[in-house]
Amino acid sequence: MSQFSELNYLVIDVDGTLTDAGIYYDEHGNELKKFCTKDAAGFFAAKAMGIKTVVLTGRECAATARRMSDLKVDYVFQNVREKQRFLLSFMEENHIAKEQLGYIGDDLNDLLPMQMAGFKACPADSCEEIKSIVDYVSTVNGGHGAVREIIEHFLRESGDWEGLVEKIYGGV
Repeated sequence: MSQFSELNYLVIDVDGTLTDAGIYYDEHGNELKKFCTKDAAGFFAAKAMGIKTVVLTGRECAATARRMSDLKVDYVFQNVREKQRFLLSFMEENHIAKEQLGYIGDDLNDLLPMQMAGFKACPADSCEEIKSIVDYVSTVNGGHGAVREIIEHFLRESGDWEGLVEKIYGGV
């Protein structure tokens, strides 16, 4: 629990974490993704705790940009092929220590950058390599509210969840 309470930044992957990893194309070649609305409560709770949200994804998609705008994400970085190198630079530029950084990811492209974080978590259906290094494995799969469940779990443990629900939504 203490690792989560020290966070100032929370990096979140998209495909397989905020989505079910499915990618859909329409007849015009547009890429579509399905996001779980339940994750919004986790984003809003993190923001209310003063944690900056950072979405870091290897793909570029207008649907991702739209959803992250709706969620009022602090930083959105798409089409990042070398997540570890990018994250190292981001941490240096913003003077972020490992203990201040959390990372929620699900697959091999998240493995190296996750190791730079003080707190790591993943959806239930993440690959075994990711599950073996995280501090917490969600009880639900990616794209089904895993991000919200991770954030809510730790805020309930710290006793902060109910107060945040009151603050954000006006009551439980």
